[in-house]
Amino acid sequence: MNFSQMHDRLRQELLRRIQRGTLSVSLLARQTGFGQPHLSNFLHGRRQLSLDALDRILAAQHLSAADLLPISRRESYPEEDRSSAPLVSHSTALFEPYIRASAVQAMLQLPPGSLATLHSRVANQRRAWQRFVAVRVPADEAPPMDPLILPNAIVLIDRHYNSLMTYRPDRPNLYAVRVGARLMLRYVDYLSNRLVLRPHNLTHPVELVELDPGEPPSDLLVGRVVLILNEP
Repeated sequence: MNFSQMHDRLRQELLRRIQRGTLSVSLLARQTGFGQPHLSNFLHGRRQLSLDALDRILAAQHLSAADLLPISRRESYPEEDRSSAPLVSHSTALFEPYIRASAVQAMLQLPPGSLATLHSRVANQRRAWQRFVAVRVPADEAPPMDPLILPNAIVLIDRHYNSLMTYRPDRPNLYAVRVGARLMLRYVDYLSNRLVLRPHNLTHPVELVELDPGEPPSDLLVGRVVLILNEP
């Protein structure tokens, strides 16, 4: 990817956040110290950014240069792991880099090779984590995501996708999010040093999670939900 393509990727992501209502030109100006006309010219493709300006915008939006690169193919896994994932507790999914045999409640069987088609965007501190885990959604956690996720559904989580960059341009990412010691399933945006957790069922409230100083959003994103299995 060349410098011009990196600018295009950043421009697309900023415009997506503006369209979602979690960013504005005036807010970005306050975050970076740049004038609104300068930023507007960039967003409309009328000018490029210097390296320093690019770095300042990335830092303000908790993005990295790696987030602008094309999404990568998943790392190679042993053949026996390509069609299964461990079903574990929420605590294990949140905090355990490697899944101990004693923590596995069952194995979720998947179509052969299905995990090999998935792309990753992983923060450096997560690269060594076992990638795919599944969790069951208890009845009291399902209503905010109804009817997408029903009580006792099983969701498959890719713990090597903890970037806020969209996986598919036409739909929002659904994430497993760490809120304290709790795992929540929500659509996620970033606004003014907060994660904005959006439910699928709009009768439930939007929730805000304040980030600690210097804490990147990726620390709270357990991973992207890649599969939902609702019981019939």
